[in-house]
Amino acid sequence: MIINRSIPLIEETNAKESRPLYFVKKGDNDRLRELSGDHWPYLKAQRAEIKQKEFFLLPSNEGISGAIFCYDNEKNPDAYGCLAQKLPEGAWFPHAQDETILEALFLGFCLEAYRFSLSHRSSHDAMDQKKPAGCQLIVPSFFARDKLKNLKSLVQTIWLGRDLINMPANLLGPQELAQKAAKELRKRGAEVDIIQGEALEKNYPCLAAVGAGSDRKAVVLSAKWKARDNAPLIALAGKGVCFDTGGYDLKPSASMLKMKKDMGGAALMLGLACALIDTHQDVAIELRIGCVENSVSGRAMRPGDVLKTRQGLTVEIGNTDAEGRLVLCDLITELGELKPDVIVDAATLTGAARVALGPDLPALFCNNEILANQIIIIGGEIFDPLWRLPLWPGYESWLKSKVADCNNISMRPMAGAITASLYLQKFVPNNQKWVHIDSYAWNDDDRPGHPQGGEMMAMRTLFSLFSGNFTVES
Repeated sequence: MIINRSIPLIEETNAKESRPLYFVKKGDNDRLRELSGDHWPYLKAQRAEIKQKEFFLLPSNEGISGAIFCYDNEKNPDAYGCLAQKLPEGAWFPHAQDETILEALFLGFCLEAYRFSLSHRSSHDAMDQKKPAGCQLIVPSFFARDKLKNLKSLVQTIWLGRDLINMPANLLGPQELAQKAAKELRKRGAEVDIIQGEALEKNYPCLAAVGAGSDRKAVVLSAKWKARDNAPLIALAGKGVCFDTGGYDLKPSASMLKMKKDMGGAALMLGLACALIDTHQDVAIELRIGCVENSVSGRAMRPGDVLKTRQGLTVEIGNTDAEGRLVLCDLITELGELKPDVIVDAATLTGAARVALGPDLPALFCNNEILANQIIIIGGEIFDPLWRLPLWPGYESWLKSKVADCNNISMRPMAGAITASLYLQKFVPNNQKWVHIDSYAWNDDDRPGHPQGGEMMAMRTLFSLFSGNFTVES
């Protein structure tokens, strides 16, 4: 069950009545006075607030005649997110000629307008802390059509990913995640295969071991799409752990409360693939999503077990709650066999990344300096940042095992995000460009443009990276 919504943007040719929405740089009281006209005494009377307040409604005899929004950074979509909650219902025409402002406005407004609820209560129920946006923005006729298409695709696919992350685990198990992903990809023209049962155990033995403890059978979704022959091949792998108990190394109950979001990496890779296809970017895509549930039973893997990977390496299970890297390692191995231009994997992999960077900043690991710099620069420019952590070779020895080729965890209680990435790197072919993203995939609190709940961190950055003429120099 996924919530259906319409994007709150109306093209000018389809608009009827509307009210004006004006924009002023914060602190520009001369411009504020010019726009407010006869309302200036009303605004000036607020004296103490006028330097800090960012939003003003202009009154009229009929009610509200318009609105003024004061911004700090016109390029930051988050700056405009609050308008989805502050503007009264109805259509609003943004009086801005700068497409930079308009693009950030439309994106931030739409991302804030998102709400997830399975309740049958009215959206105006008094218990609702925030109502869904009942206002719409009009897109001026001069706004570039290609920008609008890309923006709408980004919004739709980010909403899709948020829906999947927010969906309770009883409604979204491994089979449901795979089927929903297959539906989204097939309707976009991708070739899709669902691997399970004996085929899954043969081709993805580590992933199968993670899922063995649950009655909800593990599934791998395999999909491919290409804009043309010989297009740059982008290989994507997503961790789709639909619920993570920790296995025999059981999580405390408080740590399980958000574990429906442990498939956030799968949602991110699915959303990225869909957005690239929707906008017909000049790439070829190979996507793998490992859909499992990490549960406890007589069939579940145990601490001390030794598993054989698709690559052939044996892995000692030092901790059953370090299951995400076991899901990804077989997927990365398979994608590496295709010799793509780049492999990107995403996962809600480690708490250590959150200790280092907090909830809002995904950790980036990359084995190519030029590619890593591209990602960091793009993320900063479009306000969808990541922070690079090192693939520090000095910690590789921490993954040693006396009974297997390696352990799935470090025996030292430090650098957990780095050692998890070093484990994954063992399955990346030599000279293969590779990106690993360790994300929280969740907003703990409401922020403008980022409602509480599932989040597609790094989605816009990756979409921008692979849009246009994607190339990576050696």
